Amino acid sequence: MAEQTLATVEEGTLLWQPSATAKQRSRLTDYMRWLEARTGRTFARYDDLWQWSVDDLGGFWGSIADYFGVTFATPPQQALADRTMPGARWFPGAELNYVEHVFRQANPSHPALVFQSETRPLVEVSWAKLEAQVAAAAAGLRALGVERGDRVVAFVPNIPETVVAFLATVSLGAVWSSCSPDFGVEAVLDRFAQIEPKVLFAVDGYTYGGKTFAKHEAVRGLQQGLPTLEHTISVPNLGQPAPPGTIAWSDLLQHRGATLRPTPVPFEHPLWIVYSSGTTGLPKALVHGQGGIVLEHLKVIGLHNDIQPGDRLFWYSSTGWMMWNYCIGALLVGATAVLYDGSPAYPSLDVLWSFAERAKINLFGTSAAYIMNCLKAGLEPGRQHDLTALRSIGSTGSPLPVEGFLWAYAAVKRDLWLASISGGTDVASAFVGGCPLLPVYAGELQCRALGANVQSFDEHGQPLIGQTGELVVTEPMPSMPVSLWNDPAFDRYRASYFDVYPGVWRHGDWIKFSPRGTSVIQGRSDSTLNRQGIRIGTAEIYSAIESLPAVRDSLVIGLELPHGGYWMPLFVVLAEGVELDDSLRQQITSTVRTQFSPRHVPDAIYAVPAIPRTLSDKKMEIPVKRLFAGVPIERAANVGATKSPDAVAYFADLAQRISPLLGRS
Repeated sequence: MAEQTLATVEEGTLLWQPSATAKQRSRLTDYMRWLEARTGRTFARYDDLWQWSVDDLGGFWGSIADYFGVTFATPPQQALADRTMPGARWFPGAELNYVEHVFRQANPSHPALVFQSETRPLVEVSWAKLEAQVAAAAAGLRALGVERGDRVVAFVPNIPETVVAFLATVSLGAVWSSCSPDFGVEAVLDRFAQIEPKVLFAVDGYTYGGKTFAKHEAVRGLQQGLPTLEHTISVPNLGQPAPPGTIAWSDLLQHRGATLRPTPVPFEHPLWIVYSSGTTGLPKALVHGQGGIVLEHLKVIGLHNDIQPGDRLFWYSSTGWMMWNYCIGALLVGATAVLYDGSPAYPSLDVLWSFAERAKINLFGTSAAYIMNCLKAGLEPGRQHDLTALRSIGSTGSPLPVEGFLWAYAAVKRDLWLASISGGTDVASAFVGGCPLLPVYAGELQCRALGANVQSFDEHGQPLIGQTGELVVTEPMPSMPVSLWNDPAFDRYRASYFDVYPGVWRHGDWIKFSPRGTSVIQGRSDSTLNRQGIRIGTAEIYSAIESLPAVRDSLVIGLELPHGGYWMPLFVVLAEGVELDDSLRQQITSTVRTQFSPRHVPDAIYAVPAIPRTLSDKKMEIPVKRLFAGVPIERAANVGATKSPDAVAYFADLAQRISPLLGRS
C-alpha cells in the first residue's frame, strides 16, 4: 500500500503481506512440509489446515508433539481419549516435565534471558547460568521439604530471579502461582489463600515510574494471612537484607553444583495456577496442566508467532498477567525470553523502543493501550531507533483499532508483521491471532488459531459470519484448565464457561468474523474490568469501596472507547448527609490504589441516587455498560424485570449526557 494512503484506510484494508521468502522460511511452512512427508496431507490454504486441526483433534495435537519432539518419560496411550467439555482426556498415561523441555533447547550461541529494569542495566543470562541457578534453587526447595503437588507462590516482579524460582518449582512437580507486587495484600490473599501454599517467594521491593516501593510490610501481611506457609524466601530486587524469619535468596542457592533432574509428572499434573478477575466473588483459581501448556505454547509461539531457535521474544507484562507465563514459553522453542520490569512510560514512552533496539528484539509484544499512547504522543520509533531486528509486533489486552495498525506501519516499520491477538488467562494462549502466511488487514485479527474451533454464536447457539456474536470454542483445547481449585465436581467450571451453551465454551468476548476468516474483537460481553491488559473483577472493587463508611453502594464498568481508549467510571450511592467532595474522591481512589492496583483507579466518580439491580438483587453491570456504549434503554435492559426501574432510567439519562463527551453519539 502506498505510504500516502496510510491515513485514509478503513477497517479491512490490506496493509501488509508476507514475502514469498518469509513464507518459505516460516516454521509453519516447515510444519506443513513435515506433515506432507509424514502423513501425505497437503493443504492449499491456511483455512484448510485449520479445518483439519479442529476436525481431527487427536491427529493434530499428536502431530504437534511429534513435530516439536516432545519427550515423554512414559508415552501416551493416545492423543485424545475423550473430547467432552469439560473433562476432555488428553494424552492419557503420558508423563513429562515442562522444565525438561526448556533445557533440551539450551544453546550457548544465544542467551536464555535478556533483562532490564528501571534500575538494573541490560544483562544477558546464558542457558548454562540459568540451568545452574535452577538446579541450585530446586535443591534448596527440596531441602525445605517441597514435594510434588505442593504450592509455591510468588509476590515478585518480572526479573530473572522469578524465572529461576518458577522453573525450580515446576521441575520438582510442585505448582507455581504468582502475583505482581503492585497488587494490594487483600487482593493477593484472595488468590493465594485459596490454594494453601507451602512456600512464598517475596520481593523486598520494586521500582515503577521512578519511584521505589518497599514491600516488607506487605510481605508480613501475606505471612500472617497464609496459615499453611512454612517458608518465605526473600528476593533482593532492591538489595535489602532478608528480613528476620525469611530465607535469603543467596542461601536458597547455596547448593551450587547441583544437577537438575526434572521430575516426570502426568500430562494433566498442575503446572501453575492463574486467576480469573473475580467478577462475581473470589477470583477463580485456574489450574493448567503441564502437558497441555507445553503443547499449546509450542504451537502458538513456534507456529503462530513464528519464533525459531535464537529469536528474541518480548512481551511487556507483569507476573500478575498471563502474558508473563506466555513470554517464558519462548524457552520451550529454544528462543530467548526478553524481560522488562518497570513503567512503559518512564522516563518517557520511548523507553521500550529504546530497549527493543538494544535488546535486538524480534517480536515486540505489548498492549493496544500502549500502541495508542505512542500514537497520541507522536512517537516515531522507526526513525529514532535501529529496529533492524524487529520482525513483528504483537498486540493484546484489548482490541487494537485501525489507527493503531496505521501508526505501526507509518511510525515503526513498513515491512512489519503486526499480529493483534485475543485469548485469555483461562487458556494461557490466544484463540484468534497471527499467522506468518497471511496478510494483515487494518483492525482485524488474521485467523483462528490451529486446534481452536472458535466461532461467533448468536443467542440461539447458531454460528454467525459478518455479525457480532459471543466468542465460543466448540471443541476442547489441551490448555483449557484441567480444573478450578477446590472444585472437584466441576460445578464452578461448568457455571463459568458452559452456562449459556451446554458443552460449548463461552469466553465472554464479542467477536465478528469476516467471510475470509479474519475477525474483530468488540470488547467484553461480561463485566470484567480490563485495563492495560490487567483484568480485575468488579467484586474486588466493591469489597474495597463499600467498606468505606461514606459509601452505601457502588457500581463500576469498563468501557472500550473509539480510537482505542478505555474509560472506567465508578458510581457511588453515598451515606445520608455525605457529599462527594475532593476529600472523599481522594479516599476512594486511594483505597483502590492501595488494596488493588494503580491501574484500576477509576477515571471518574459519580454520586447517584441508586444502583440498578435485578430482582435477585444483582448489580446490573452489563446493562449499564451497554447504556454507556450507546445501546437504547429498551435493548440494554429489561426494565420490567428489574428491582429498580427508576435507577435504570436515571443511568440511561446519565449515559445520554456523558456519551458525547466520550466520543460516542
